[in-house]
Amino acid sequence: MMDKTKNRPMKPEPGRENFLTAVVANSAGEIFDLHGYAAAGMAGAALVPLTLDDTIPMPFGGELMMMPDRKPVLYHIGNRRFEILDENPYAPGEPIFPVAAFNSPGFVISYVSAYRENTAAGFLPLFSYGAVGWHDDKFRSAVIRVDREPRQDLRRMKPEDVVAGIADIQRKMPDNRLETHLEKCAMEYGCPAAKNFFLGRYEAPLPTSPSCNARCLGCLSLQKDSEIPISQTRINFTPSPAEIAEIALLHTRRVKQSVVSFGQGCEGDPLLAAHVIAPAINQIRSVTHGGTINMNTNGSKPQTLKKLFEAGLDSVRISLNSVRKDCYNAYFRPNGYRFSDVMKSIEIALELGKFVSINYLNCPGFTDAPKELEALTEFLKAHPIGMIQWRNLNFDPMRYWNMMSAVADHGPPLGMQHILDGIKESFPGLKFGYFNPPKEKFYVN
Repeated sequence: MMDKTKNRPMKPEPGRENFLTAVVANSAGEIFDLHGYAAAGMAGAALVPLTLDDTIPMPFGGELMMMPDRKPVLYHIGNRRFEILDENPYAPGEPIFPVAAFNSPGFVISYVSAYRENTAAGFLPLFSYGAVGWHDDKFRSAVIRVDREPRQDLRRMKPEDVVAGIADIQRKMPDNRLETHLEKCAMEYGCPAAKNFFLGRYEAPLPTSPSCNARCLGCLSLQKDSEIPISQTRINFTPSPAEIAEIALLHTRRVKQSVVSFGQGCEGDPLLAAHVIAPAINQIRSVTHGGTINMNTNGSKPQTLKKLFEAGLDSVRISLNSVRKDCYNAYFRPNGYRFSDVMKSIEIALELGKFVSINYLNCPGFTDAPKELEALTEFLKAHPIGMIQWRNLNFDPMRYWNMMSAVADHGPPLGMQHILDGIKESFPGLKFGYFNPPKEKFYVN
């Protein structure tokens, strides 16, 4: 078999000792390994047996998930073929289910856990479903590390410290509704960004907008006429400029190289709340020019974004699942804006000398397809952005592939490592990561 991407023979099939043992779950959610079977990864229609070379020990903070209404696809080592299993081969009649890894921040998945849907299967919840296996008494994940900063390392977020931080800030701002909202984010939803605010570290979130002009398939905070459950409720009020500035100034004053960011998973798009964000930025910048003010947005209103830059916004992160219009529209489903508006926002930010990141939502089998790589390369040539934040798409992967295949041709996947290496080689000054950098690190790789 030939690897057409580099016109050389693909590496030979590894020996048994290099395979990861397959892991599955029973109806009770108990996870166990299946000897004689190797774990399998999936990227679109492509299947691969997982090996030590493809994987690393599962990063701390990752979680294992059973995938309901689905059958695992595993690699039978003795027969040298992939098999779809609906029951435990060593306990006939016992149903089994695929197992996937929801990996820690800073790691991008290179393969999805291999499976096939049952006939009546519904949508999977809003997570990414990385391939995982077992070797040498530990789980191993098919992931690539893209950011080494421990910004969201749960070991550095002791619950008692978060509770103490909340009590301290409650005393400082007892009437701030945004602070109360962030308490819920930290304690009920376990939001690492909210925890970092109360711990006085890194980046503080500034959720502001209850509404959005996109209808993203994988929206974490709002799903209309959908069977998909949301991950958290959306903010239901618009904070005042004074409330926003109070949070931002506290964080900026006590954190070295601080970042404060509009545009969080618990809100709509912040450009729709520019009427309070602009005066809030003015208030912040009338007191201090320290800290980085960032916005995570869909980039749907370029002229509004320009006004926010003029007010003092330092950086912007634009969310994209694809730089191809039809694929973008199929996922974001814009309501009242166009893909060209998103591109215009990026162009305005670059013209103004602002630091621009793209929040590039990754799904193996699509992101590493030849047509997507070609489009991304052309985009980067025309738009010299500062950073790609490689983030995993939290959406049912098989449904996503089907939706993307309905609007565009992609070609067989090249592999996520191939994509990362190729983009870095072609654009050596481009920063790779996962988190919004402070301005002191905008151009430090």
